[in-house]
Amino acid sequence: MSLAAIQRILGILLTLFSVTLLPPLAFALWNDDGAANAFATAFGITLASGMVIWLPVAHVRREMRTRDGFIVVVMFWTVLTATGSLPFMLADNPHLSITDAVFESVSGLTTTGATVITALDQLPISILYYRQQLQWLGGMGIIVLAVAVLPMLGIGGMQLYRAETPGPMKDAKLTPRITETAKALWFIYLGLTVACALAYWLAGMDAFDALAHAYSTVAIGGFSTHDASIGYFNSPLINIVAVVFMFLAAVNFSLHFVAFRRRSPKGYWHDSEFRFYVLLLSLVIVVTVLGLYLTGTYDDWEDALVEGLFQAVSIGTTAGFTTAEFYNWPGFIAILLLFASFVGGCAGSTGGGIKVIRLLLLIKQGLREITRLIHPNAQIPVRLGDKTVSTRVIEAVWGFFALYVASFTVMYLALAATGLDLMTAFSAVAASINNLGPGLGGVGAHYADMHDMGKWILCFAMLLGRLEIFTLLVLLTPTFWQR
Repeated sequence: MSLAAIQRILGILLTLFSVTLLPPLAFALWNDDGAANAFATAFGITLASGMVIWLPVAHVRREMRTRDGFIVVVMFWTVLTATGSLPFMLADNPHLSITDAVFESVSGLTTTGATVITALDQLPISILYYRQQLQWLGGMGIIVLAVAVLPMLGIGGMQLYRAETPGPMKDAKLTPRITETAKALWFIYLGLTVACALAYWLAGMDAFDALAHAYSTVAIGGFSTHDASIGYFNSPLINIVAVVFMFLAAVNFSLHFVAFRRRSPKGYWHDSEFRFYVLLLSLVIVVTVLGLYLTGTYDDWEDALVEGLFQAVSIGTTAGFTTAEFYNWPGFIAILLLFASFVGGCAGSTGGGIKVIRLLLLIKQGLREITRLIHPNAQIPVRLGDKTVSTRVIEAVWGFFALYVASFTVMYLALAATGLDLMTAFSAVAASINNLGPGLGGVGAHYADMHDMGKWILCFAMLLGRLEIFTLLVLLTPTFWQR
């Protein structure tokens, strides 16, 4: 383990992150909204910190190993969320406490979308922009962006990429070089963002709201510039735009890349995970719409269809936008939507949850074990399409699932111990570890009323979900630190 190399990379990454504070600073200066000093101070602190960390080891040139990559990823996300919280603390509005500011920063960068701010419509425009930008940066992952930049600085990026995306990836390298892979992913990400912003603008949003909501839609984040979220616009056309881009953003980005390169969408339907994703989401949509209509939640069939479709896609992809208070819907529907977020988006997407491919592999493995009871000596491979899945991948998926359930249980009990009712505690942990945002009960609208200890637990849950369990927990094992 090379501490000097890790320190050098951390300093460079933190210095690069300071640059992202300049756009909201420009917004603050242009609109004279009173937040310019907060962003200027935050920029100075972040830049100075990065330089102080980097300068003592600026000339270190050492190969970084996978173990070093895990440390850099976890340290960077921890430090990043801390520095990302500075504008929220320094600004006169909202002027959050340390706990609330860190919570809002973690929620933004992990694209969770849970918020402790209850008066978004009164915030300075620069703060509103900053919240949306945090989600956009976190959507594809700051580390993936760094993978495209670091090689130009003489630092290899494969270790960071593997540490950032430890899940089962069908196309871990779309192009021969990891740098080109990161660039390809970011071009797709940027292209979807531009297309989404234009679509929102053409659908009736003003230019600022269109850009802001494009940031959080493509990032599957859920932050909005209004307390009523997408419901503020009261526009079926805007709802449709949101549904389309939430659906696309929760698809494996490698499929977008292949479709773009081959100029053909056929690759989507040939992918087992995509087909299963469409099937699951369709089932959730149908059950939600029928449930809303048959229970009389909406007397008009069209209202049930519009609201049910939007919320099923929003919650199912873990975006977390709202057009209605779904947490006040009949219990069966609200719980169904929350459970849909446990699956989340596809691997290699900006969605949260355990990922569709993992659920598909768990089901296939379960069916294989049932068949083995009938035919004990049969050799039954697990397949995805025409490819056989290795035993190592199946073991990793089961290991992930076991750690996910164990982590969820521990955090659920810890949150319940702070005094929250069981429904609120359960949904808060689910919404955080799945990077969903809105929950049920006391956290349906916001998290402002939660005890500080509960917020710190949920910050850990959001990071755990964003780093897909293994990346964070591996640092807590004694084996990792042994030579």
